[in-house]
Amino acid sequence: MSEKSATSLKDFLLEKGYTKIKLKLTKTNHFEIKSTINGIKGNFILDTGASSSCVGFEAIETFKLKVIDSEVKAAGAGAIDMLTQISKKNHIKIGKWKQDKVPLILFNLTHVNTALINHNAQPVDGIIGADILKKGKGVIDYEKKYLYLKL
Repeated sequence: MSEKSATSLKDFLLEKGYTKIKLKLTKTNHFEIKSTINGIKGNFILDTGASSSCVGFEAIETFKLKVIDSEVKAAGAGAIDMLTQISKKNHIKIGKWKQDKVPLILFNLTHVNTALINHNAQPVDGIIGADILKKGKGVIDYEKKYLYLKL
């Protein structure tokens, strides 16, 4: 394929009905992404290894979450057996991509934010996980630092 006929990943995905969202690489080598939950903007880590998207307990009021207790214990980022709660039916917007009725896991994000702060990175409101990436047919362009989600 010659250089001139090569379609860029961006052009290919935009042609297929994807939207692109800028990612910011943090000092901890994580991608940070801006997202809106129930109409409120926040900062999140994009984590392909997190099965569920999560927010910290302290963000319950911020994002107007309706919460119920959960039997599920969370594990990850160096902590295990953390108590969780769940908030169902949330509206999420990332760039132009939108989704209703998104469940979010709530747990203590202190250990995550402490690690970020210790590396001179900004604390986050939560984690955008594989559940949202799967729903949005996510494609990550690591080199150009963009996330693509299917509209």
